[in-house]
Amino acid sequence: MTHTRFSFSQRIAIAIVPRLTALLIALVGVTLRFEVIAEEGATPATPPASGIFCFWHQCTLLCAWYFRKFRCSILISRSFDGELIARTLGHLGYQSVRGSSSRGGAAGLLALGSVLTKGQPVVFTADGPRGPIYQTKSGPVKLAQMTGAPIGSFYLLPEKAWTMRSWDRFFVPKPFSRVVVSWARSIPGVPPEADTAALEEYRRQLNDALERARLGAEEHLQATSAGRARQRPPR
Repeated sequence: MTHTRFSFSQRIAIAIVPRLTALLIALVGVTLRFEVIAEEGATPATPPASGIFCFWHQCTLLCAWYFRKFRCSILISRSFDGELIARTLGHLGYQSVRGSSSRGGAAGLLALGSVLTKGQPVVFTADGPRGPIYQTKSGPVKLAQMTGAPIGSFYLLPEKAWTMRSWDRFFVPKPFSRVVVSWARSIPGVPPEADTAALEEYRRQLNDALERARLGAEEHLQATSAGRARQRPPR
């Protein structure tokens, strides 16, 4: 991708910031302890995997580290911020398809479709990049309709983290934190003949699955934290 449309200072940032960010993610990531759970009927994905995988935007940083071994492709905008993200994820093993939900979205979905036909996985921040929080966009469902690929839903919840004051309440995990990886049942596929009403129903099903994954992680972390507290001897 050409960078002539970026300013000199932006090109300097593109050369430096992604490497440093990827290094920081790795330094924290190696200290994290992941605990995988799944609702009844759900099968957690393991690499190598194929299909479409969705998560909420607030756990992007955690997902960047946890999902790196899956060698996923992800749709990222052509903006300056998108370039920083694409390069950072590239250092962690991800492939980037450039586009967005507002500009180049159709071309981006077609490119992701080509990735899926090769048997490789793609991931979506289902409510990103601008929200509202916990409300999935239609992109994953449209891609599933185009390709017949299943949609997996998961959520990562850190026991200890800084929560940003952003629209997505973005998680920055603290080193050595326990992280719950919660999986919901997959949506097996979207029929190619699905009309607008049917696509909206599948979008709602995806939203429900993502929320079940989130609530399952929260309930599990609360239960296990309470159990550990009861086991501590009195001082």
